[in-house]
Amino acid sequence: MKRFFIAAAGGIATGVLVSTQVAAPLLAQESSRPASVYEQLDLFGDIFERIRAQYVEEVDEGKLIEAAIDGMLTSLDPHSSYLSPDDAANMRVQTRGEFGGLGIEVTQEDGFVKVVSPMDGTPAAEAGVEAGDFITHVDGESLLGLTLDDAVEMMRGPVGSEIVITVVREGEAEPFDISIIRDTIKLTAVRARTEGKTVVLRVTTFNDQTYPNLEESLAKEVEAAGGVDNINGVVLDLRNNPGGLLTQAIKVSDAFLEKGEIVSTRGRAPEDGERYNATAGDLIEGKPMVVLINGGSASASEIVSGALQDHRRAVVVGTKSFGKGSVQTVMPLRGDGAMRLTTARYYTPSGRSIQSLGISPDIVVAQPPRAPETEDEEETSISRRNRSEADLRGALSNDSLSEDEIRQIEAEQEQAEESAKLRDEDYQLAYAIDILKGYSALKP
Repeated sequence: MKRFFIAAAGGIATGVLVSTQVAAPLLAQESSRPASVYEQLDLFGDIFERIRAQYVEEVDEGKLIEAAIDGMLTSLDPHSSYLSPDDAANMRVQTRGEFGGLGIEVTQEDGFVKVVSPMDGTPAAEAGVEAGDFITHVDGESLLGLTLDDAVEMMRGPVGSEIVITVVREGEAEPFDISIIRDTIKLTAVRARTEGKTVVLRVTTFNDQTYPNLEESLAKEVEAAGGVDNINGVVLDLRNNPGGLLTQAIKVSDAFLEKGEIVSTRGRAPEDGERYNATAGDLIEGKPMVVLINGGSASASEIVSGALQDHRRAVVVGTKSFGKGSVQTVMPLRGDGAMRLTTARYYTPSGRSIQSLGISPDIVVAQPPRAPETEDEEETSISRRNRSEADLRGALSNDSLSEDEIRQIEAEQEQAEESAKLRDEDYQLAYAIDILKGYSALKP
């Protein structure tokens, strides 16, 4: 069966090294080990029988075993877990880019469910769920003490049904409720648009469609601009991107790199390590790049931003990323279930492990909260922006410019005003675009 590699997932290689010099000590260690292990297994069997025979209500034996397996895996780290046959099937669907749910990537912290990031265009994003939110209750029922899988299961339900989650958010004095209507989540992995002369590539997840979407949408924007020479660069927006498939993170990085290492993984044994390198070819032929990240950028997003940062291929702008630098390998099990096991850490080309540290941006730019203007303030600001020398009674005309030159200046002024509007809507993106404008202004 096929193995899936999630986020920064790499393969597992196992081997046995036999040597006459160490055989005796190894045998001595093994002889003392089985007794305690088998005693623990006997203890597990005793407890299982007691529960099955004496628990106040009749129990599902299969679910008991699954809970024991999941408890063993979740005790290792927040990302290792058992996937029941249904969960394993759902995961395979998610990697293809379509699934049912709310549209949030979550982890567990301090016993509560923490939102890594809401996915663009999903019910959770539209309802106002934000990266860093803690979900404490679902439909009034506390999540404290539940495993992450159990909490996620509570948030699942039929498409079209309503769910009310209770959220604790930094900066908010009290918890508050958010109502969400469940829906089928169809992820568009990459959305592209052009702002002025800058192509903005918004990557929402890393699934099987990510690189094909990116290549196709970028080509369309470049063609619409009249060729790569007519754009001043690319903004790769990875904000609130929770990650996904390692293979896609490598392909997206390789799309803008000519050579060099993209990422490496290191497991418990040295021979388990893997190294992935770029191949020749840059989709934008060396044009400047800015990568946008924030606290919701995790895993595969951090691979891409770390690779482009280390190779000085892009300026990384925003706030520190999530810091998930571990490799999960999904291994099929008998009965159509699977085991998601952390098998390695991944490292950026410079050898940095970003586990728990994240990627630090080259330029820290926070997204300021939007403060609504009153009608009087809005009218005053508009009047101030629009008044100029040309509005004064009896002002001299400009006789040094042709009509075509005047029209060009007016068009440039309109673009500048559009940029100002974007700064109000998305300050971080506007900042990234301004950086690329600066590059263009310095070119000969």
